[in-house]
This record gives sequence, C-alpha cells and structure tokens, in this order.
Amino acid sequence: MSAQPIKLGLLYDFPQHDGGDSFAKAVQLGLDTVELDRPVEFVRELAAGLPSGTAFDVEQKFASLERQGVLAIAGPSISDNGIIVRDLADAAGLACINYTGGAITRSEFMFHYQVGSLEEEPAVLAEHLAERGIRRVAVVHDRSPVGTQYAHWFELARSTVGIEVTAKAVIAPLATEATELVARLEASKPDGLVYLGLGVAARTVSLAVQAIEWKAPVVANSALMFGYAQREWRDAWNGWVYVDTVSDDNAMRTALRERDRATAAGPVGVAGYDIGRLLGEAIARGDHLTRDGVRDGLERVKRLPASSGHDGTQMGFGQWDRGALKGPYLVLREWRDGKTVQYQ
Repeated sequence: MSAQPIKLGLLYDFPQHDGGDSFAKAVQLGLDTVELDRPVEFVRELAAGLPSGTAFDVEQKFASLERQGVLAIAGPSISDNGIIVRDLADAAGLACINYTGGAITRSEFMFHYQVGSLEEEPAVLAEHLAERGIRRVAVVHDRSPVGTQYAHWFELARSTVGIEVTAKAVIAPLATEATELVARLEASKPDGLVYLGLGVAARTVSLAVQAIEWKAPVVANSALMFGYAQREWRDAWNGWVYVDTVSDDNAMRTALRERDRATAAGPVGVAGYDIGRLLGEAIARGDHLTRDGVRDGLERVKRLPASSGHDGTQMGFGQWDRGALKGPYLVLREWRDGKTVQYQ
C-alpha cells in the first residue's frame, strides 16, 4: 500500500516569469537532502499581492492552499504580504516560512527566513557609511510599511555612528518619475544618498540621479536584489553599494552551485533551497504528520549550516524563536559593470 504524498504549499505574492518553477526546484533540492518516508507534492498559488496587487488576492490564494490540505507553506516573499499571511497562518494553525525582510511578519505559525532585514540592514548601511567617512546623507524611502520600517530603523542606527541627515523624501513604491524629488535632496548638499524600500522606486531614483548628473555615492537596502532578475536596471545602479544575503565565501552555497548553478546564483534560489531543507528537517523531526506536528518539528531544527550569508551562518528555530538565520547573514555587495560584486 503506497503512502499518500505530503502536501506543501508554495505561495507566490507577485508575478513569476516562470510560473514559480525555479523556486519550486530550489525547495525540492533542499527537501532532497532529507530522507522522508513518503513523497512530497507541491501545491502552488500565484497571488497578485501588494504593492502592485491587493491584500484580497493574497487572502484568497492562502485560503485555497488551506482548503487543499497543505501541511505547511513556503511564502510569501514581500513583507507587506507577510504581515497579512501572518494572521491568516495563526488563525488556520498552518505553519508558513516566509522569505521577506520583516521580523514584523513573525508569529506562532509564521516562521521567517530572512532575505534581508528591515531592522538590521539600516545598521549595516550606517556603519558602512561611517567607515567610508560619509557623514552627511540625504534619505529617500518608499511610502509603504517596508519603506517606513527601514526609515525608522535607519534613524535609530545613524545617530549612534554620527551620521547626519541633510534632507528626507518619501516616494511612492511604484513611482515612475523622481527628478524633482532627487534634485531637492541634492540641494541639501549631502555627501551621499540613501535609498530604502521595496526596490521598484530604486530604479526610478537611479534614473533621476543620472538625469541630474549627481555623482555622490549611493547606498541602498536589499531592494537592489531586483538586479538579479531585472538586468536592464543594473547600469543605473552602477557603483551603488547594497545589502544582499549571498556571499562568495559560503561553503554551503559553493556546494549547492555544484549541484545546480542556477539555484545558487541569487538570494531567492538559495533561500528556497534552505527553506526546503528546513521543511524536510521539520517533517523528519515532528512526532505527528499534522500541521501542529510540522510547527513543532520546525522548532526542533537547530544549527543547520545556512547557504545564505557569510560562511558560518547557521539556521534553526525554537520556542518564541521564529528567525531562521543566525550569524553574519547580511552581506554588502555592489553593482559594478552589470555584475554584483562582494564589497571588500
């Protein structure tokens, strides 16, 4: 008698050029590292979530996965939607692992694989600016929960290292024009510019910086990871230093590259692989093949070497501990001549 497959949900919250195939492959590669006593079946839902879509569509797609009997969900990937799914996961008693940057998404049933950090990235950027002797900066952030959180945490971080803000501006997350806004920031005569947000507006800001021929150094949060998928955006970000989660010195990522180069190429593929490993370990360590059993199993995952971050980064969960990555998981990189280069 053959065993019924374990159903795992994949919740995408923005359009996927391949229908989600590459992320599903990454999760499967991670699951394959754990010996399970029955097969795993993915159930996919592609939502048009915030900021360009709606919360309602995320809610509907989550409900569909819940009705189809999945034991756990990987996703979503944007903090705005993670906040929504957090409450849905708790109400349904359905464990999710999101791969956003927001610790505000965490809850009893919402686990968090940190592809960036709204709270920690600003500190990394402030320290980086201070080390470069850039003491006066202008700041532009998205008008969104993500952008507002980044700006809040940058304000806390910059004061501890002596960074002065000469001017601030807020930009719509889907803005297509920012020349006047950026010109106002330049007029405050800062030594550098800081962008904080989801990433689409980072493209708009970069084009405005080019348009007014502003030569100041620019730093940004992990929004510039968009460059992995949007090749045509890279040139305008040339020389911008940003926060990433992939490192050239990580032995686990090197080993993953030998198995599948495409999966190891960027932060989302690496995250998917690690999420697959976490889910596989949780199923193997759980006492009962139920939704509560998967949650309990996730809490028992400890000290797994992570494929994200600098070498030595580990991952695991625990009671009241929903952040997967521990250690130096944030990496400074720079877009240079169309390629992402680790900042030295």
